Amino acid sequence: MQELVYVGNELELFQLANIWKGYLGNVLQPFMHKKVLEVGAGMGSTTGYLYNGKQEEWICLEPDPDLYNKLIRKITDKQLPACCSAVKGTIADLDQAHKFGTILYIDVIEHIEDDAKELRDAEKLLEDGGHLIVLVPAHPFLYSPFDKAIGHYRRYNKKMLKEAAPLNLVVEKLIYLDSVGLTASLVNKYFLKQSYPTRKQIHFWDKFMIRISKITDFMCRYHIGKTVIGVWRKS
Repeated sequence: MQELVYVGNELELFQLANIWKGYLGNVLQPFMHKKVLEVGAGMGSTTGYLYNGKQEEWICLEPDPDLYNKLIRKITDKQLPACCSAVKGTIADLDQAHKFGTILYIDVIEHIEDDAKELRDAEKLLEDGGHLIVLVPAHPFLYSPFDKAIGHYRRYNKKMLKEAAPLNLVVEKLIYLDSVGLTASLVNKYFLKQSYPTRKQIHFWDKFMIRISKITDFMCRYHIGKTVIGVWRKS
């Protein structure tokens, strides 16, 4: 069993971004199957927003021992759906015969040096017709002290994310989200140069900017944003 210590502490800040997580949940609902593997589940802050009541099994896979223990406490305290269970380790620690309808990487593969190998390994655990969902920070030119501080190897554009995915999977969705938040990232990159956003900044982004992004993302046909999402189907 492989343990990895997570170097960032932004999970504490972003766990209160309820509007963003709800927005993300709405976008991804069509691809959530009965059996879900959430790789790098962290504190489980996103899990409840993606759960839609149809899931029978939801494995929260987390290699960081402290985050894993937080997952266990949340499951024990029934703060996560009853179908959830936590496994400490990486995708290499799972039974290769265990297949899933949905495999999630939410803000994870940017922390993995060999992202393409990771996604190839994930593809082996997908059921036929299942979906691989990957969400990552967008635009390499926006790589900042914040990215470095939390252990990001890279940021992505659509082309990079598509190239990292297994070739035999079919692209179902490849879009940008949070067009207004892109402005905040540009301001931080070229002016503020902060290693971490403040709690007030996260609150403002979530409560105000995401609400506007829901409108502008649609108007821009999801071609602009600070986050890129890829969804692939195993045919």
